[in-house]
Formats: sequence, C-alpha cells, structure tokens
Amino acid sequence: MTRLAPPDNQAVFNALPHPIFLVAPDDKIIDANSAAESFFDISTQFLRRQALKELVPFGSPLLALIDQVRASGLPVNEYKVDLGTPRIGGDRQVDLHVAPLGEAPGHIVVMLQERSIADKMDRQLTHRSAARSVTALAAMLAHEIKNPLSGIRGAAQLLEQGASTDDRELTQLICDEADRIVTLVDRMEVFGDERPVARGAVNIHAVLDHVKRLAQSGFAREVRFVEDYDPSLPPVLANRDQLIQVFLNLVKNAAEATRELGTDAEIQLTTAFRPGMRLSVPGKQTRVSLPLEFCVKDNGPGVPDDLMPNLFDPFVTTKLTGSGLGLALVAKIVGDHGGIVECESQPRKTTFRVLLPMFSVSKTAGDGSDGDASASPPDRAPATP
Repeated sequence: MTRLAPPDNQAVFNALPHPIFLVAPDDKIIDANSAAESFFDISTQFLRRQALKELVPFGSPLLALIDQVRASGLPVNEYKVDLGTPRIGGDRQVDLHVAPLGEAPGHIVVMLQERSIADKMDRQLTHRSAARSVTALAAMLAHEIKNPLSGIRGAAQLLEQGASTDDRELTQLICDEADRIVTLVDRMEVFGDERPVARGAVNIHAVLDHVKRLAQSGFAREVRFVEDYDPSLPPVLANRDQLIQVFLNLVKNAAEATRELGTDAEIQLTTAFRPGMRLSVPGKQTRVSLPLEFCVKDNGPGVPDDLMPNLFDPFVTTKLTGSGLGLALVAKIVGDHGGIVECESQPRKTTFRVLLPMFSVSKTAGDGSDGDASASPPDRAPATP
C-alpha cells in the first residue's frame, strides 16, 4: 500500500478552520493561519508587521489574557468576547483560547472561535417564535376587527349622504382610517397562512435581477446597484414568488435607509457558496445544509443598537410611518424555507444575510415538499441569469 508523505506543518496550520496566530514576547504577531487572515481581513505578511493591540479594540480582554498566560504559564479560555472594530466589522463575538508555547518562552498561541453560527441559530429560533405569535394575532385580528370595521365604514357612508361639507370631511376621515386598518390586517393575514407552498429549483440570480428591475423602476430609481454574483451557484430550494417578496422587502429597506445620501446611495447584491453550514430544523431528523448565501448590503446610517436584538420581531421599525411587519414577514418566509436571516450593521455598512438550502433532485420538486436539502452537495451547475 502506498504511504502518503505527511504534510508540512504550515499546511496543517492553514487547514484548521479557526483563526490561530502566534504572539511574540513584544506582543507582535509573528505567524497566522489562513483563517486568521480572513478574520482580520489582512494578509499574513501584513499581520506579521502588526502589534496585536493595533488589531483589537482598545482595552480588549485578549491583551489581559495574554499577560495572564505569560505570568502563569497556564492556558486560559474566555467566552463571548467582542473583537469587533470598524475595519473588520462590529459585533465580532468570539470564544478565546490562549495558551503558552512551551518551546519558546514568552510566545503565546491564540485561537479564536467565532460565535456567529451558534448565535445565528439562536436568533433564528427567536424569529420563528415571533412569527408564530404574529400568526395567532393575525387570525384573531381578521375575525374580530375586519367585520366591525366594515359596519363602521358603511355607517359613515350613510351619514355622509346627509352631512354638511365640514361633516363630510369627518366621515371621509372615518372611511380612510377604516380602510387603512383593513390594509394593515390584510398584511398580517399573510402570517396566518400555513398552507404548504410548492417549492422547486429557483435561479436566485433571476430573482435578484427581477427585484432590481422592480426597485429601479420605482422606489430605488436613484440608487446605484452593485452586483457580486457567484456564477456557478446551484439552484436554491424555494418558492420563487416568496423569494421575490423576501428580497423586495430587503431592497426596499435598504433604499429607504440610503434615501438621504442622494446620488451616493448604493445597494450591493451578493451571492456565494458557503459549504459546511448545517442547521437542525424542527420536524426534520437530519441536519439541513445551508450553503447558499445571499446578501443585501447598503451604505446607509445603520440600524440603531437598541433595535438589533428585536429587529425581526413584528411592529419593530425605524420608520416614522412603517408598520414593522416587513422584516417579520422576511423572517417567517426564510424560516418556512428552513433557512436563516440575520443582520449585521454599522454606519455605512449594513448587511442582511440570507442562508438557504440548495435544490436536490432526490425528491419531487413542486409538490409542496421541502425536497432533500440535507443531501451532500452535488456538482455546482451554473445558475447565471
């Protein structure tokens, strides 16, 4: 039997999925793996010229942990530490694993384990719970509100026939407000629709191009669109109309967020293949693979920090005239598709990221089933528009 030669240490170092770097006694980085390059968005060559304090937030616990490990000679772990900076992005929570390098006194090995995947799953479960609460509320509103409103509107129309000019303004106000409430309830009824939806192979680039054309012909007429697509992306397992609804809502939010920028407003649409992302979905025994990543990015002022934890909850909005149902509907649709939606925001860089399963032919498409989204990834057939 042919025996393979062992790989060199650097190859093993770069194959590890977590960011790892070596810190010298003067706190300068002297080596880092490929995952660390991606985390800090800097090449290893440049990292080697940096002191660690220049890469992490001022007063970061990581610096104190390194000093502690040097003094004690024992490894230390710290959980949920934010290493986010304006350059690499805000809210970059990680678990820290810091250990001394025995062969080289004063040298410290640091490994970062990003918490984003686990936090995405936790947030998605919260979004689904919020959507279920809106489902029950929508059913109640449809039954308890729409019928009385119809009677109120009819009575106002009868009064209008014999009313004076001044009073007609009041009866018209009653009719207009009744119509507005009915429209709001109609929008909420979407949450109560639990009927199975036919899904199949959907070309996401065709969906995004359709959404872009709709936006440019209306609410995003003056916004510059930038597209960064992976042309080899396989089809997504989804309902085309519902995906259009999802991305139309996200693009509309982005356009409204950048409205004050005038001709500097920019929306970026990106697609990418991210293998290795798997999620346990209620009702399925197997873990669902979510390798397809679709992003809507804008250069607006960002989402206020106090709204971020509840951004996908119903009636949460930053708009004076908004209903707060658009993102809740996005969370429901994406959740119904077995996917994840999340938001990362800082000034001039807000990203809504949707992760979805890809289409597989192992089950019949279009019959309302979910298909086999957990199968091993097939060859990536091009999904260009």
